[in-house]
Amino acid sequence: MPHNLFSWLPGSEHLNQFMTQGGPILWWLAAVVFVFWLVAFERVIYFAKVFPTQRKSWGKKWAARQDHYSWYAQSQRNAMLSEAENKLNQHLNLLKCLLSLCPMLGLLGTVTGMITVFDTLAAQGSAQPRLMAAGISMATIPTMAGMVAALPGMLAYSRIQKWSSKSLLQLEQLIRSERHLPSSTARSGDSK
Repeated sequence: MPHNLFSWLPGSEHLNQFMTQGGPILWWLAAVVFVFWLVAFERVIYFAKVFPTQRKSWGKKWAARQDHYSWYAQSQRNAMLSEAENKLNQHLNLLKCLLSLCPMLGLLGTVTGMITVFDTLAAQGSAQPRLMAAGISMATIPTMAGMVAALPGMLAYSRIQKWSSKSLLQLEQLIRSERHLPSSTARSGDSK
């Protein structure tokens, strides 16, 4: 059944052949990679579209306050920053977990491929290269696929994590107490 999923794609026969040669573990790896990139794109959309409007809202809420220095005002500021940090770091642990699963699934594919090779050796009683070739390709393809999937995933994860930290720092600077002094107080102090 899984081999019919990509029949609508051009060149799908090569993809189906690759997935068949890699064994059933390759399908699990493909599912993990798909979920990783789905979550990663969700985070990118959040950082690019949703968070800027939330940052403006938090900035306006902080600027509208009369008091910025009391204990209550600082606790409100810390609550805004904590909420922002939770939203910015949402799903980052899931991304890290999915990223670490890619090479592990590749290694699991290696083990299952080697088991196939050893089963062939036990059944045939001799080391015939043609009989072992399917098991060896089933052993190497998932390992390669797991590593290839993990490399761009590591880059994407590090960029998303950096984007999260940078966005939190920008929000922290936006709602800093010194930045939002009332303009009438600042002007009257300058004119004296």
